[in-house]
Amino acid sequence: MSLGLYISVPFCRTKCTYCNFASDVFSKAKFERYVDRVCADLENSRSIAERAGGLFEHDVDSVYLGGGTPTILSSQQLERIFVTVRQNFRLLAGAEVTVECAPGTLESTMLETLSRCGVNRVSLGVQSFVDQEAASVGRLHKRATVIDDLARLRAHGIFNINVDLIAGLPRQTSESWLFSLNQTIAATAPHVSVYMLEVDEDSRLGRELIAGGTRYHAHFVPDDELTADLYLAAGEHLKVAGIPQYEISNFARSGFASRHNLKYWTRQPYLGFGVDAHSMLLSANAKFDAVRFSTADSLETYVGGTPLQTATVSQRAALEESFFLGLRLTDGVDLAALRVRFGEAAMHEHCGAIAQATAEGLLFHAGDRIRLTSRGRLLSNEVFARFLSSEKSVV
Repeated sequence: MSLGLYISVPFCRTKCTYCNFASDVFSKAKFERYVDRVCADLENSRSIAERAGGLFEHDVDSVYLGGGTPTILSSQQLERIFVTVRQNFRLLAGAEVTVECAPGTLESTMLETLSRCGVNRVSLGVQSFVDQEAASVGRLHKRATVIDDLARLRAHGIFNINVDLIAGLPRQTSESWLFSLNQTIAATAPHVSVYMLEVDEDSRLGRELIAGGTRYHAHFVPDDELTADLYLAAGEHLKVAGIPQYEISNFARSGFASRHNLKYWTRQPYLGFGVDAHSMLLSANAKFDAVRFSTADSLETYVGGTPLQTATVSQRAALEESFFLGLRLTDGVDLAALRVRFGEAAMHEHCGAIAQATAEGLLFHAGDRIRLTSRGRLLSNEVFARFLSSEKSVV
């Protein structure tokens, strides 16, 4: 089974107030040392996989550079990463090659670099087409910047474009959200990701909201009910525009679903490189289904060579993952297929959870398929928790 590759680039021009990722603003002097380490890991990928207990696969059908903002690297640094990928893996014909970009970072030289490197998909971190909303969370672009970037990407032959939006930004209203949705539809991007603002301790805005403060425009953040309404409205408007939902946060025209992200949700193998990068490979040990491992979540710790955190995935845990990852997809989970793979007895353990969630209107159960209802999507973490045990093995 071919691999997906994820490469983390944790560098940003500015740290958005809502961001809870392992990314930040760093001196450009750190970029080269980081690229050195990522390329060294790419070159040693087989031994890394084998030490973690996973089966290494040479063929790759998706590459995803995320961040952070990969396009703030120099052209030479980006090219070096892609050259190293091709030297150490067999990139299959038609492979999906994605780079995340912040609007305003796509200078002509960078666009030419992306084309030379074989990039055929770009994910633009727009978040809002309303300038005031974007500025309120530290985004540096304006609506006109996004429109210009879209045109320039297409002029360079990149038509597979994702637009990221966030529901629940400070000062956002139903009217302003509809404006962003209409602008997104008018932009004719074939893929749209819609996230609800996450409130947790890992972002400045999240901490301020939890504390009940006013910094970072926290007192202008919509309440949970309005944020949920905005998310539901996105699904309705995008579906009418021919961009139906295929996953909790993702919508796409026919043929444009993210191949790379589908690997995560359907438990296909992938290797991650860089800060806070996660991997899942089939296990080399027949006693286990798979192995998951991750790198350090800070720049200095990663570059310093901290060992991987590794966990084996038992057959029981693999079944649980098949439920809570598969339920993210609009198509849901095929129970018959899981019975064939994991056995009737293992499936029986989850009958109660399925029945209860169905009775509560969180799951739709028809024949041998279950999927989240609209309400279930809003409460998805609660649904997923019902399929989890405390079993975990770390090596």
